[in-house]
Amino acid sequence: MSGFDFSLFTQGGPMMVVLAALGVFGLVLFIERTLYLHRGQIRAKAFLEGLKNILAKRRLVEALTVCEETPGPVAAVVKAALLHADDDAVAMRFHVQEAAIVELPAIERRLNAIAAIAQVAPLVGLLGTLLGMITTFVAFEKGDYVTASSLAGGMKQALLSTAGSLMLAIPAHLAYHFLSGRVRAIVRDVEWSGNEIMKYLLTEYRGKTPGDGDAPVAGK
Repeated sequence: MSGFDFSLFTQGGPMMVVLAALGVFGLVLFIERTLYLHRGQIRAKAFLEGLKNILAKRRLVEALTVCEETPGPVAAVVKAALLHADDDAVAMRFHVQEAAIVELPAIERRLNAIAAIAQVAPLVGLLGTLLGMITTFVAFEKGDYVTASSLAGGMKQALLSTAGSLMLAIPAHLAYHFLSGRVRAIVRDVEWSGNEIMKYLLTEYRGKTPGDGDAPVAGK
């Protein structure tokens, strides 16, 4: 089985170089974003259950330490709530939302660049196609007698440029939607974790005192 004929790349015209550069750039972005999102996505439910067990023993500092050692926006938002565990509901929600506003743009960063590559690649291919067709018409203008090979060169350039752009645009679109799905999952975890920890701090956590274990305080 023969490998890829790299001479086809050079026959695709100057736009093939642009497509190759966009492809390398998009691949680097995809790998970086995939690793970043993988590191930032944790099992939010298990994480919160562990923190609740720690908070049930009134070990707030230990819970804060766990949040600091855990990467990702979920831990950062939960930490913001813990730092204001004694505040009222309005103040606590403000600080949680402020932490989310700081954290969420970081996980969405560079996604637009991948989307732009997916959208621009077909346009670059179209430009290469037009350049190939122009090459063909220039061959016609050279004289009354035109060889088939001279005409085929321009047509091949046009087709290869179109094929190259689609070979880049399709995986770029898939990469963008894959990463967008990961981002949406993390955003849902952040929203759920923020609401869950606030509900716990405002009800169960404040309904306990250091000396009564799990027993509710009178009047609660």
